[in-house]
Amino acid sequence: MLRHYAIVPAAGSGSRFGGAMPKQYQTLAGRPLIYYSLAALCRCPRIDRVWVVLSPDDSWWRQYDWTSLGHKLETVFCGGASRSASVANGLAAAATAAHDDDWVLVHDAARPCLSQANLHALCDELADDPVGGILAVPLADTLKRADDAQRVARTESRDGLWQAQTPQMFRYGLLRRALDGYPDGTDEASAVEAAGFKPRLVAGDSSNFKVTFPADLRLAELIVQGRTRVDE
Repeated sequence: MLRHYAIVPAAGSGSRFGGAMPKQYQTLAGRPLIYYSLAALCRCPRIDRVWVVLSPDDSWWRQYDWTSLGHKLETVFCGGASRSASVANGLAAAATAAHDDDWVLVHDAARPCLSQANLHALCDELADDPVGGILAVPLADTLKRADDAQRVARTESRDGLWQAQTPQMFRYGLLRRALDGYPDGTDEASAVEAAGFKPRLVAGDSSNFKVTFPADLRLAELIVQGRTRVDE
């Protein structure tokens, strides 16, 4: 029986967010931002183990109590200089458990509003897929191309365009080979595409957004607190 594993790369500093504290440790509804990404994965009954990949010199992680996340969580201090390097190192750490045909879900540390419904939809729709795929949403906003003066040069067609989200879910062996061969992609899907495969798009929703700027924390807090009240 194929298993599902998850990797959360969390070795970056979140430079666009600003501040001395790495973005993944910013406070959201009383907990570190990364807590919610890890909690969603650890809570999912289909996921057997979750590796969080931290920087070797991370001084923040041990300041918090993570025991409420349970036994699935494993911490490895082997983050690399890029996202793809951290994911590759996480895949190497997972080699003690994962087989080539097992599934690996890679999820952003700063994407705290992942729902169980989206997680299950991703696993269900890709269950028999030979490659894997990603959560994504069709682009709804009009796209403008800027010129050097920051004026609109033209309007771009949004037909067929989707905004990639995470988790991105691929076969363990395929993803490891793709990242080894194509380490410069901005996400796992781009490495898989470069290796000659076509990841499947699985419809997510806009609540599963990535916290990039300080203002995003307030929206994420409203979503997280709303779900907590429903669960209660």
